[in-house]
Amino acid sequence: MEEIDRLELRYEVARKAIHLSSLSIPVIYWFISRELALFLLVPLFSGFFLIDLLKNFFTPVSVWYHKTFDSMLRSHELRPAKTHLNGATYIVMAALLLVLFFPKIIAVTAFSLVAVSDTLAAIIGKSFGKHRFGQKSVEGSAAFFLSAVAVVCIVPGLNLFVGIIMAITATLTEAFMVRMGEFKIDDNLSIPLASAVAGTLCSLLSIFR
Repeated sequence: MEEIDRLELRYEVARKAIHLSSLSIPVIYWFISRELALFLLVPLFSGFFLIDLLKNFFTPVSVWYHKTFDSMLRSHELRPAKTHLNGATYIVMAALLLVLFFPKIIAVTAFSLVAVSDTLAAIIGKSFGKHRFGQKSVEGSAAFFLSAVAVVCIVPGLNLFVGIIMAITATLTEAFMVRMGEFKIDDNLSIPLASAVAGTLCSLLSIFR
């Protein structure tokens, strides 16, 4: 069953403004070492993850969490009978995994795509999306792709062909849900990881040609 988008535009904008602020992560990572990035991201992720666990099992934390954030949560994040992580935890998890397993230029690009393009796709899709497919719109996906191309053109030193492949992969991943059985992988995680894998493979193929 498709999930109905419950957020009004103003709450979507507020949610995505927070999401866009995560662009600070790849910007900072560009200027610091991998070791320092991990030193900062590990406790940050641990804190988000701990709050997510406590909100599912510890009533005082659950009451505070829902009172504070309910207006910006999606339907699946409000289901009381289902243990879940929220989008903020997934975005920090994505940053941590990118830093751990991918070259810096790929990690910075992949994370920038989800921070910038996913934000624009959601706002454009909700504001102007008339041609729907599933839970997405042609207008939102077009905004994602065009902004993704702009992002990969801006990242210093990134091979443009590799960047375009990453932009295409990220757009397709955002447009179509990634599932493992009944579990839907949050796009804050699937978009950056899928694009990073595609970019890394493309870079390796370019080296061995």
